Amino acid sequence: MYQAIVFLPLLGALIAGLFGRSIGDKASRMITTGFVIISALLSWVAFFEVAISGNWTTIHVLTWIDSGAFEADWTLRIDTLTAVMLVVVNSVSALVHVYSNGYMHDDPHKTRVFAYLSLFTFARLMLVTANNLVQLFFGWEGVGLASYLLIGFWYKKPTANAAAMKAFIVNRVGDFGLILGISTIFLTVGSVEFDTIFAQGPALALGTFNFLGYTVPLLETICLLLFMGAMGKSAQFMLHTWLPDAMEGPTPVSALIHAATMVTAGVFLVVRFSPLFEFTEFASTFVVVIGATTAFFAATIGLVQNDIKRVVAYSTCSQLGYMFVAAGVGAYEAAMFHLFTHAFFKALLFLGSGSVIHAMHHEQDMRKMGGLFKMIPLTYFMMLIGTLALTGFPFTSGYFSKDAIIEAAYAAHNPAHMYAFALLVIAALFTSFYSWRLVFLTFHGPSRASKEVLSHVHESPSVMTIPLIILAVGALAAGAFFSSSFVGHNFEAFWQTAIVHNPTNHVMHDFHDVPQWVVLSPFVMMVLGFVGAWYFYIARPELPKEMAETHAPLYRFLLNKWYFDEIYNVVFVKPTFWLGRLLWKIGDGRIIDGFGPNGLAARVLDVTRGLNRIQTGFVYHYAFAMLLGVAALITYFMFGGAH
Repeated sequence: MYQAIVFLPLLGALIAGLFGRSIGDKASRMITTGFVIISALLSWVAFFEVAISGNWTTIHVLTWIDSGAFEADWTLRIDTLTAVMLVVVNSVSALVHVYSNGYMHDDPHKTRVFAYLSLFTFARLMLVTANNLVQLFFGWEGVGLASYLLIGFWYKKPTANAAAMKAFIVNRVGDFGLILGISTIFLTVGSVEFDTIFAQGPALALGTFNFLGYTVPLLETICLLLFMGAMGKSAQFMLHTWLPDAMEGPTPVSALIHAATMVTAGVFLVVRFSPLFEFTEFASTFVVVIGATTAFFAATIGLVQNDIKRVVAYSTCSQLGYMFVAAGVGAYEAAMFHLFTHAFFKALLFLGSGSVIHAMHHEQDMRKMGGLFKMIPLTYFMMLIGTLALTGFPFTSGYFSKDAIIEAAYAAHNPAHMYAFALLVIAALFTSFYSWRLVFLTFHGPSRASKEVLSHVHESPSVMTIPLIILAVGALAAGAFFSSSFVGHNFEAFWQTAIVHNPTNHVMHDFHDVPQWVVLSPFVMMVLGFVGAWYFYIARPELPKEMAETHAPLYRFLLNKWYFDEIYNVVFVKPTFWLGRLLWKIGDGRIIDGFGPNGLAARVLDVTRGLNRIQTGFVYHYAFAMLLGVAALITYFMFGGAH
């Protein structure tokens, strides 16, 4: 069963990718979609089987690398953590595949997008089922490759190509840290197998190494390097710049990237390595600080974005910050719970946005929408459910998972826990504001679209709305249904050995006993955000423009995303181009070519070309040359040789 879960998407990708033209577009779509649906159904079976039995297993697929002391078999690790991720990845992927049958219906290259989607799913499955670091890295890079292909799917658009390159390059920065972390682990532990590594956690915590004359703690360094990889893949503060540009890909791709496959990989990595992070303080604190900063930073940018997909994208970035805060303070179960519920409501919001874009003939600017709730009522209702879950409305999925993280941040003993708590509460206010801003600008108020566009607005076909309805059920009920298992008082029985806690880490018990004002703070922020958005965009719709003009520097600062792209352009991009031109024009052109092809080689060619002129083929020329030679020899012997 587990082999089928993992390899059916790969089989679908190969069939559609290699034989799509032969079997036709419809057959390719049916095969890839059908295989992923089967994989999703089997994932739910596996989830309940592992959750009920509490037993985890490893399944040997094949012997992969065996070179001296280095061994890495291709093995599937099936524990509760894997089972949760299988459900998330395959369920969202299956619904995205179904949805894409409608959304990509008129695209001439739809066979290719389905092959890429299935490849994306397989790469993520390889990552979450890995039993060693090499296999994990294989899935990690596979996810990066698939994201590059999908973000740049419309490769004739320069912006799509640039966005794909940006995602690939920024992730290389994070992946460099991950590679160093993997190498350090192998050099110190002598193995890349998870169980062997985890067993060495206490010993690694005592280890040090010398770097440039400084004594550096070994385990802290390893965890920081691993988290560097997570920062890139999960678009955390400073390595986040690729994420909003990833919206250049088709909307179903955005849903898959943000809800199930790529950006949650970093969270999974940190949670998987909880047996190591539990023995660190500085690395865990760094995770908390970066996560909290990202949650706040991305939420501030979401306040002023006008592209409907970019608002949801920055929301994802912010919510990932919540997950990392939970992992950093030791509440790994809360991080996974939010990852689980977030998959439902974030996929719902992205696919709902896609339904809006589909109805508006690919218009994505919310300033050109308005009044759509009467024209596409089902999409409106689905977006409303996704917004309620995202903002943490009581008893929706986000209410259970996001509030658990905020309470855990308050109850934790991490040095940065109050910094995180404060920023997460503020981010909850901003999240509510920009989420309801999206709803009000898109669906309420007078329409700002042209008459021509409005004349064609229609509800999406059932192939697109049915996935929305299924996701809406998850967004409403997944939190309440799974809360007791994921983060309840009996969470240890559910997670078993998939997540490890130090005996001194009681955060998963302590967060249930925080003061009432802590429990109520996210709800208060949610209400304030809703009231603020209503006042700005319904009661006084002229106020946002006035505020933007009054506080122009702040507005431009947020609209330009804290100027990170501009700063990176000055600090990294322009110097790199300058260095490249220097090496090209001076190094390659003047020095290498100047002394090489254009220098010595050219002079030799000049000499040989001159000598060639002597070879005329006329006998009297050669006779004359011989006479000159004889005359020269006689002259030499007469005036020089005699002495």
